[in-house]
Amino acid sequence: MNHSSTLSIPETDGTPRHIAIIMDGNGRWATRRFMPRTAGHAKGVQAVRRVVEYCGSNGIDYLTLFAFSSENWRRPQEEVSLLMKLFVQALEKEVSRLNSNQVRLRVVGDLSPLEPYLQKLIAQAEATTAGNTGLTLTIAANYGGRWDIMQAFRALMKARPDLSANPDQISEAELSPYLCMNWAPEPDLFIRTGGESRISNFLIWQLAYTELYFTDCYWPDFGAADMDRAIQWYRGRERRFGRTSAQIADESPSS
Repeated sequence: MNHSSTLSIPETDGTPRHIAIIMDGNGRWATRRFMPRTAGHAKGVQAVRRVVEYCGSNGIDYLTLFAFSSENWRRPQEEVSLLMKLFVQALEKEVSRLNSNQVRLRVVGDLSPLEPYLQKLIAQAEATTAGNTGLTLTIAANYGGRWDIMQAFRALMKARPDLSANPDQISEAELSPYLCMNWAPEPDLFIRTGGESRISNFLIWQLAYTELYFTDCYWPDFGAADMDRAIQWYRGRERRFGRTSAQIADESPSS
């Protein structure tokens, strides 16, 4: 399990080890072209492929994509159905490509409301790619950050019922192993496309010390040049993790 950035200082360098992305703007991209919103989601699948290829070729170990939030069920039924259909199609068509490129696929979230066939495809894809040693691609589907914390707490209490009588013993270290992405380092860089500046209930525990990058670019247009700009911006950030700039300067190899 990777340590919490609020408990210890993680090792970092100019290349983010873990990038998390909210892929926003599909519907608005389509609306501006007088197309149905669903066309934007279909076009967004191509952007996913571009970004996965970029990360695999540029030393990024983990890529996490917010595909469907627990609040997205509130969208029009036609749009929700299309999103689920695209998820099925992507799993049917892309897993062999991911596998040949040593990409490991993982899916996090409450999968129980998904159709049985989709759940089956997810399980098969995870099993097929489980031994791969390249990029770990995580898809957050029917995921919410608050849900993640609540399910982790419930799982902890089931595993450790003695803690109910000793709440002072409940700590980050006790809870963290039960979070959905306990096996991955916390994201170094968060990217949200589409011009919005919020995290929308995505990885709210894990983003505590993540650098947050927002761009007006709609997701279907997002590509390698946009990733370059985001990473260049990241390299200009001073990651202090509670320390002062002077402390960081004293710890730098050139000091």
